Amino acid sequence: MTVQFHGHVLSDAALAQLYNEARSYNGWLDKPVSDAQLHAIWDLVKMAPTSANMQPARIVWVKSAEAKAKLADCVMEGNKAKVLTAPVTAVIGYDIDFHEQLPWLFPHTDAKSWFAGDEAGREEGAFRNSSLQGAYLMLAARALGLDCGPMSGFDADAVNAAFFADQPRHRVNFICAVGYGDPASIFDRSPRPDFDTFNRIA
Repeated sequence: MTVQFHGHVLSDAALAQLYNEARSYNGWLDKPVSDAQLHAIWDLVKMAPTSANMQPARIVWVKSAEAKAKLADCVMEGNKAKVLTAPVTAVIGYDIDFHEQLPWLFPHTDAKSWFAGDEAGREEGAFRNSSLQGAYLMLAARALGLDCGPMSGFDADAVNAAFFADQPRHRVNFICAVGYGDPASIFDRSPRPDFDTFNRIA
């Protein structure tokens, strides 16, 4: 049975946890994140929309000391400690050949044919939709009581070689630390623009 939730507004507390009071953390408490929590994050991410349900994100959850050291070698100096001390860092990549999965992900039409022979279009779509999935990941983690620290300061070629060498059609989009944030690691919130600054209603 399909349940409809039209018109339901989240509580102020829920909105604070997801948006208004949530922060991007630079340091982490010494508290582990379990594999079950990572599965729970994915179980929310996969339910959020992507174009034609293409689900292009390919995620490597960097958790072991060995994998953390490997990833730390790929990031800028200011991000090394974040990667090494975070319980987990998600390497959020995308599959250029996501269309090969569409016969079962989008079975009610021949969606695979929409993307066949157009690698540039597939890469654009995969990057856009994996970016969405990375944002969904952060909101899912927050919804489950965790904190996030997204990062873009890394050598993409090095990350691809370190974590996607066995999948040469996969590319990294961005990385995001996940855990329990250390309040001492954040500074005052930066300004946020009001509606009229960057919006218009046409």
